[in-house]
Amino acid sequence: MVEEKMGACWSYTRDQFENLEKHTQWGIDFVERYTKFVKERSEIELNYAKQIRNLSKKYQPKKSSREEEESKYTWCRAFLASLNELNDYAGQHELIAENMTSQIIAELTRYIQDLKAERKTHFHDGRKAQQHIENSWKQLELCKRNFERACKEADRAQQYFEKMDADINVTKADVEKARQQAQLRHHMASDSKNEYSSYLQKFNQEQTEHYHTLIPNIFQKLQEMEERRIERVGESMKTFAEVDRQILPIVGKCLDGITKAAEGIESKTDSAQVVESYKSGFEPPGDVEFEDYGQAMKRTVSENSLTKPDKPDKSVKGKSKLFFFKKNKGVNPEDCSHLPPEQRRKKLQAKIDDISKDIQKEMDQRDALTKMKDVYVKNPQMGDPSSVDPRLAEIAQHIDKLQTELQKFEGWLAEVEGRMPVRSEPTNRQSSVYDRQSNTPPANNNCAQDRESSPDGSYTEEQSSEVQTKVQTDTEFDDFDDAEEDLLPTIGTCKALYPFEGNNEGTLTLAEGEVLFVIEEDKGDGWTRVRRNEEEEGYIPTSYVEVFLDTNTKGLYMWG
Repeated sequence: MVEEKMGACWSYTRDQFENLEKHTQWGIDFVERYTKFVKERSEIELNYAKQIRNLSKKYQPKKSSREEEESKYTWCRAFLASLNELNDYAGQHELIAENMTSQIIAELTRYIQDLKAERKTHFHDGRKAQQHIENSWKQLELCKRNFERACKEADRAQQYFEKMDADINVTKADVEKARQQAQLRHHMASDSKNEYSSYLQKFNQEQTEHYHTLIPNIFQKLQEMEERRIERVGESMKTFAEVDRQILPIVGKCLDGITKAAEGIESKTDSAQVVESYKSGFEPPGDVEFEDYGQAMKRTVSENSLTKPDKPDKSVKGKSKLFFFKKNKGVNPEDCSHLPPEQRRKKLQAKIDDISKDIQKEMDQRDALTKMKDVYVKNPQMGDPSSVDPRLAEIAQHIDKLQTELQKFEGWLAEVEGRMPVRSEPTNRQSSVYDRQSNTPPANNNCAQDRESSPDGSYTEEQSSEVQTKVQTDTEFDDFDDAEEDLLPTIGTCKALYPFEGNNEGTLTLAEGEVLFVIEEDKGDGWTRVRRNEEEEGYIPTSYVEVFLDTNTKGLYMWG
């Protein structure tokens, strides 16, 4: 019965170890599976961030004149800001992948290795304890059998002695020999009993320690290990959510940036920019006179007319040819004569600004080399002063070339500004249609006054005698007509940014920093009409002053 009971206990313990071994292995497999899940999520975030970055890069403006032109508009700048915010948004998803890799995947990978080692140690200790108690039981069984055998042999020896002692035919020596053999067997049985008793006591102690201390401790360690594994999985899941939550404020700021960029779009500003970019500066054409059938068409030609009398364009029935321009094929001329006056002025001014920057850059470099040469002169051991001369000569030649180029473009600009019409506002200021008879540009000694605009925006040397007479007449009497009119009301003030010599008739001399009254704003021709006092007024270049118009006088003119 004892053997059956012990066998059942050992079998149950072995079964428990097998069950625990399977369960803990399944737990480790789960952690590895969860780690793989996080790794795949991290790869998804990286791929998503990469696609977002590629999308943002794909729609970034290229380095071209068209894209630079579009950057002037608020809706284009808003889209560019949205692309930049989207790029930052992609960076947050990269941060998710990075944090998941460092805070979850790497940590769980190390933990799995430690968990496997700990599990192996606990089950090794359990098997070792189980093997030890089984070996102790086998030793106890051996002692027990030895004691049983010794007792049986002692009983047989005693019975043989008693039989020999009762037999009268047996010699006394044989009886003594049987008696000694019986005593020896009894002594051996007694030793076996003591050994069995001692080992039994030892086995009971080991068994008690095994079932009440060793095995419970091992099971307790396995339980704690399993609890730590479960807690670690829970912490990893929390970290998984926290990694996403940490980037939400930054993602929100990115989205707020996109919203703010969209709210910054100003349709009126963009439409005004279109007007500013494409207004031509041409004067509206004069009325077309009635013509009889068979007679040549005659037109009233103003000094700023866009076209000369020409054959009707059969391709445009019932429409005026005044606003159809030929597009020059091939390379555009350097003086931008293919453009309307206002656009030509802007292009020339931009070119002048670029050349001025290049000249300043070369001059700065020349000054630096000059200082270096002075240092070499004072300290010959630092270098040869003559080694700088070739470079200085090269820079001087470049500066001369740039200055020649600058004078050329300034001449073209002066020609454009002298040609563009200066308008005198009629007595009735309610009308926005200018009196073409009094629109005469101030004379300029540096530009030709005998050209007219052609339909394609270029200029020819031809001009009718009628226009020449009208220009001369208007120029001679324009000031007298203005003097006879009542003083025009001021619509603002302006401050001179640069000095200006008003050598031409109808212009006014400026001193830098001088403040004048504005009585007529720039109509797109580059000139502003101002008054210094009640007796002195005239036109000044708009680009030379900073204008401050009154709020109720500001307006937008499509013509001019």
